[in-house]
Amino acid sequence: MKKILATALALSLISTNTLLPVLAKSDAAPKVFRSYASKEKKQKKDANYKFDYINIQWWESYNDPILSGYIEKAIQNNHDLKAATINVEEYYQNVKAQFADQLPQATAGFGPGYAKLPGTSHSDWGFAAPAMVSYEADIFLKNRDKTKSVKKLYEASQFDERAAYIAVASAVGTTYFNIIKLDKMVSLQEEIVSIRKQIYDLMLKRNREGLTSTADTVKANKALVSAQTDLIELKKQRTKTLNQFAVLIGESPANSENLQRGSIDELALHKNLPAEIPSEIITQRPDYLKAEKMVEKAGIDVRVAKKEFLPTITLSGLAFFNASDFGSIFTTKNMLWAIGAGAMLPIFTGGKRIANLKLKKAQYERILHNYYQTNLTAIQEVNDTLASVKLDKEKMNQTLKQAALEKADYSYNERKYNQGTISMLDLIQFKENLLTIDKLVAQQKAECLVDSIGLYKAAGSRI
Repeated sequence: MKKILATALALSLISTNTLLPVLAKSDAAPKVFRSYASKEKKQKKDANYKFDYINIQWWESYNDPILSGYIEKAIQNNHDLKAATINVEEYYQNVKAQFADQLPQATAGFGPGYAKLPGTSHSDWGFAAPAMVSYEADIFLKNRDKTKSVKKLYEASQFDERAAYIAVASAVGTTYFNIIKLDKMVSLQEEIVSIRKQIYDLMLKRNREGLTSTADTVKANKALVSAQTDLIELKKQRTKTLNQFAVLIGESPANSENLQRGSIDELALHKNLPAEIPSEIITQRPDYLKAEKMVEKAGIDVRVAKKEFLPTITLSGLAFFNASDFGSIFTTKNMLWAIGAGAMLPIFTGGKRIANLKLKKAQYERILHNYYQTNLTAIQEVNDTLASVKLDKEKMNQTLKQAALEKADYSYNERKYNQGTISMLDLIQFKENLLTIDKLVAQQKAECLVDSIGLYKAAGSRI
């Protein structure tokens, strides 16, 4: 009875078998996959490999060790970067899982049972231990192409990770420059407030003495209030920028006001900015390289969709152990085995395969156009930033000339004041003009610094 039941069960398992993936042994992996996995492990052992994404030497040209330290801190602590790295790992595991589909699937089981033969009154307890192996013969390389498709997503995720590192480094630099700009502007605005307070006090005194009109005094007071309002707004911007900066480097905004920073007056403009960007650098941008991988993936997906029209060939094998007592179950006389092979060819699927093929072709065309657009966008961004950097230099030179003239004008009027030919009020107003142009110098220098980061980002950090 048990032999009959075992035979029936074996045939049933073979006939209803579906292929399931299993993990591959390391020595069973194809050469390309094995070398790729080995390269990945080697890369992860190098703790500093991520610094290659951001070209840390480039940041050192600003001659601000505080900034360089913050860049390195962000690389270590920024949560968006940690998430980007984890995302790469997720795609890597997807590759391994998909690769398993190319390998045989083995299952085994064990359990007691109670059975009764049809047409008899005899029944009995027993033990059964089935073991089954199945394999889809990938003669058309469909499963291999599916693995290649998933692998392209993994490779694309690596470029997303690189882009994330460049974006965070750029954000850290931009935010830092804005902070030290605002530090300078707050300091200068405080002086302007102090000067306008002096002017208002003088006007108020002269008004009481009948030397100026009430309208002039009110005008001076309004100028003072306006300057105080501007100071509050600048401090507000600085606080928000400091909080943003703290988050970028992976710290709590609670103590952002205490973050160390240098002075914009001491900060050097980047000395190694190129006058042009070679096309080969543009093609190394992370978004460009990712777009390439997505085109490659889409092409593979079209190929897989075509292979869905081909038959599926499966190989199956079963070993079945069945006995009334546990001690004798794994013996030759209590074993049944069976092997089988089959081919399946979808005949009617309601047009699903044709629709899927057309879908993959349409996706390929869309992704291809995205690739072309990415190329054009990259060229535009590089040209825009190159133009900005060039014009920044010209504008900065003009601003410095203007500042030199204002300084000379103030020195001239300071001498006139010492000679008694102009009043204290006149001199104070000339001083405010000098402070105003100093604010403009700080703004323009910060703009030069930020636009240099824009060029760095547009070139994918490869400058």
